[in-house]
Amino acid sequence: MYLKPHRIREALILCTWLLLTPLIVSYAQVEQASHAYYVIKEGDTLWGIAAQFNVSIDELVELNNLFDASILRPGLQLLIPGSGNYRGEVDTITVNYGESLHSISRRLGVAEQLLALLNHLTSPRELYVGANLIVPAEFIEPISSGRVWVDNKRTLLELAVINDQNPWSLILNNDLSGAWGTLPGDVLILSGDETKSPGALPEAINAVEITAPAVQGKTFVMKVRGESGVSLSGSINSRELEFFSVNDGFVALQGIQAMTEPGFYPLTLEIEFPDSETKSGSLFTFSQLIYIRDGGYPFDPPLEVPPETLDPAVTDPEDALWASLGEPFTSDKMWEGEFLSPVPDEFTDCWTSTFGNRRSYNGSPYDRYHSGLDFCGGVGTELYAPAAGKVVFAGPLTVRGNATVIDHGWGVYTAYAHQSEIFVKPGDTVQSGDLIGLGGATGRVTGPHLHWEVWVGGVQVDPVEWLANIYP
Repeated sequence: MYLKPHRIREALILCTWLLLTPLIVSYAQVEQASHAYYVIKEGDTLWGIAAQFNVSIDELVELNNLFDASILRPGLQLLIPGSGNYRGEVDTITVNYGESLHSISRRLGVAEQLLALLNHLTSPRELYVGANLIVPAEFIEPISSGRVWVDNKRTLLELAVINDQNPWSLILNNDLSGAWGTLPGDVLILSGDETKSPGALPEAINAVEITAPAVQGKTFVMKVRGESGVSLSGSINSRELEFFSVNDGFVALQGIQAMTEPGFYPLTLEIEFPDSETKSGSLFTFSQLIYIRDGGYPFDPPLEVPPETLDPAVTDPEDALWASLGEPFTSDKMWEGEFLSPVPDEFTDCWTSTFGNRRSYNGSPYDRYHSGLDFCGGVGTELYAPAAGKVVFAGPLTVRGNATVIDHGWGVYTAYAHQSEIFVKPGDTVQSGDLIGLGGATGRVTGPHLHWEVWVGGVQVDPVEWLANIYP
């Protein structure tokens, strides 16, 4: 049986490591050569290398006997602490969405055990999106990127024939014990041209782009390029993702709730393939952790408001109504480009309070946040539609005063509170720049202003990003 050169190198590395581990551990007590090393590149800094390999600067300094960071010149070798007694040059790759330890191992041609050793991995779930994965430098470039998904309808031999592959090459390239060594749901690599397609996803998916890391109170975007005919669904932090067709694939927009605790959350993608024979599709599911980071929102000074506007008997029904208005996903995307400012130019950059600020009312804990952007202005300030859409609510509320809500499609809404007058009614269609009402001081306010909200997927997000960016 012929073994590819990279398989021979990989086997020698693993055998050498297993045979010499006891000697290496002993030798490491008196000699630093037992550590992996990184070859310094142009522009590298000690801080950057420490972050790249997830070690402390103090550890790097102590292990390498550094007394002056200026000696970090390109081409020099820097020993990397905590490398599992692996001896050799190492580098890092960034883990993208749609990759797993299994798929990375296969695409680079390096054993999962060695990757786990170098990165101190105890679970495949630790490979979150954006993580730096330490790999032997000689394996830094993928050997192949063609893929085929193993379903429950075709054998490995059939897959090999359909994809013009040698069955033994398919077995060896994927470290299978034999033709029986794979299970439905696995994604195998094929010999072929190198691409950057996500290795743990079926061949029908060409690329995935996501907002990473996700941020409290911001808009999360997931773009998937793939073959037509498939259906996509998914979720982020248990919030369902709605995918809509675009020219080269699919896109989903979803707000990240502003009070979400920073940490790792699952991002799941489900791909359903049509099956004309059974009239029921085959379903592929993939989940990977993504980090949601803190939005850095400040604390507003304590606010004093009329007690009746804090009464749960009043606020709970209104909050439930308000939330329900932004839940439906309209399939038509009605907006184009950036959103325009909802106020005249002289007030566009004048804000009395920004989105996400933590708030305390009448001495309460800071367990609430400001769900919109407050623009300066007075009673009678003109208010405009920032984009085309359809009015779904217009009327008086206790907390929000005279309010309007506009549906722009794809789960995106804008809302306007505390108006003195409303010029539209439910069912009206509006265009970008249309006059829809006047600013005021109705509802729970301390003075006249426009409270403006942007909702994405039923969640309020920072309106400033919708004034500065084009979505999707």
